[in-house]
Amino acid sequence: MAHRDILAIGTSAGGFEALRFLASEFPPDLPASVFVVIHLSSQFRSTLDAILTQGGRLPASFAKDGETFERGHIYIAPPERHLLVESERLRLGWGPRENHAKPALDPLFRSCALCCAPRAIGAVLTGTLGDGAAGLLALKQCGAITVVQDPSDAAFPEMPTTALTRLEPDHVVGLSGMPALFDELVRRPAGQPTPVRV
Repeated sequence: MAHRDILAIGTSAGGFEALRFLASEFPPDLPASVFVVIHLSSQFRSTLDAILTQGGRLPASFAKDGETFERGHIYIAPPERHLLVESERLRLGWGPRENHAKPALDPLFRSCALCCAPRAIGAVLTGTLGDGAAGLLALKQCGAITVVQDPSDAAFPEMPTTALTRLEPDHVVGLSGMPALFDELVRRPAGQPTPVRV
């Protein structure tokens, strides 16, 4: 039986600390692939994969175009490329900046909505402006489970707050509650496909 084996996480300002915390809490047997988009500052552009790997129990790497993704691995959008999911492979897009960012959250979330929403969980964490809100809505409309960090718990509440103005997510939770929630959600059976309305 298929499970919710795709966990797509997006963040911006304050996200480095949030991702480091999540990586430290993921169990080594997490039965999901974790896709991460963060609006990276130059300080962490080349080291985030090593930091997350060293700080947790799952390997982390910058995504490569065309690679087949595996469960129990964290894939990070590299600088200046959008991370997209296509069937069982990752793609790196050259498209324009979205929401003033590249990589941006919305392209990842939209691609997950199109290819595999019934298997997906989407999460918007701390950050400024509104990246991720539209993509998270697309995920929800296509049958994914949606999670938003409680704005009162976020280092920068604007991105979670914007998401909450666009949709009613399935879960609103503080960062400390996310590891247990994610571990429970990725073990749920996949949902039913939802027709996309245009």
